[in-house]
Amino acid sequence: MPHPVITCLDMEGVLFPEIWLGLADKVGLSELRLTTRDISDYDVLMKKRLEVLRTHRITIHDIHEVVRAILPLPGVPEFIAWLQQRSQVIILSDTFYEFVQPLMEQLHFPTIFCHSLGINSDGLITDYFLRQKDQKRQAVHALKSLGFRVLAGGDSYNDVSMLQEADAGFFFCPPESITQEYPQFPVAKTYQEFQEHLGRAGEFLP
Repeated sequence: MPHPVITCLDMEGVLFPEIWLGLADKVGLSELRLTTRDISDYDVLMKKRLEVLRTHRITIHDIHEVVRAILPLPGVPEFIAWLQQRSQVIILSDTFYEFVQPLMEQLHFPTIFCHSLGINSDGLITDYFLRQKDQKRQAVHALKSLGFRVLAGGDSYNDVSMLQEADAGFFFCPPESITQEYPQFPVAKTYQEFQEHLGRAGEFLP
């Protein structure tokens, strides 16, 4: 019996520009330009980010200004519409629920699994809380246990375990350093190529 297909996608770098890069540009702090493309340990990365935010008194309101100005990457609405006709879609992201509503609204509110923030009365971010450690891999594992065939796409170090756990995993426009470390994953550099990879792996109809 064929299994129904779910496609799990990273958000930043695959569907939208990086939120932290936008914030770095807004406030003029190069320290915030580090992402999961640069640092594989997410806890180390987030602690660096929170220290910068505390030092410079950057609040959740500053981040909201950045998020409200972010648009999907060119071609994403058409890509998502194509994919949702052929597969259920879940976004697995290491962003935070407190950030993402304006972005999800632009894609008509797909399901997203991400994390949460601690925010004080002044709007300063005091901590972050993982919904689950290695949540992308755990989500894929759980979906497979429910009888789904799972395809996955990401661009960064924090996507690798998700791609490894999926029935078929793909990189979308990753840095060359990551593809050299993980050459087993096919690479798509355009959404058309991404559709072709997913179509073959999911045996989608044209």
